[in-house]
Amino acid sequence: MSGHNKWSKIKHKKAASDAKKSKVFTKLVRFITVEAKKCGGNLQSPGLALAIQKGKEVNMPADTIERAVKKASTDPGTMEAMLYEAYGPGGVAVIIDVLAENKNRAAQEVRAILSRHGSALAGVGAASWAFEKTHDGWVPHTTVDLSDEDLAALEPFVDDLEDNDDVQTVYTNAN
Repeated sequence: MSGHNKWSKIKHKKAASDAKKSKVFTKLVRFITVEAKKCGGNLQSPGLALAIQKGKEVNMPADTIERAVKKASTDPGTMEAMLYEAYGPGGVAVIIDVLAENKNRAAQEVRAILSRHGSALAGVGAASWAFEKTHDGWVPHTTVDLSDEDLAALEPFVDDLEDNDDVQTVYTNAN
């Protein structure tokens, strides 16, 4: 029975957990980098302090946070925050928060995911009317009740969007 030892089991579990952690760290490093660029690397600014706090909440190493801040203050590359709006299964309003270096590539990737699930980008304000912008993000003030089949179609739709490295957060008004 080759391949059935304790080390193999540990190795596979560790690889899976490391992949999940890496995905979260990548998104947070981008967020920290953008906030550091906005404030010029000032650790006392509220936006950067919040980004660093979010990193610490998921046990991001301090040297990773420091590298992200340092890179933002020395690297001339620009990260852009973009907001896309769409409608998903069952008429659910969707707001997609994207952070990317290449605006055109990010838009094409989001469009491809939307078209794969039978949706398309909506105009500015087409979906955001159902949400309210708060300190924590977008909170729906108008919700939509979904049928079981629409809810089953919404889950893989949101998962595909969140699997994209450039997508930071996906907000829906599904009940």
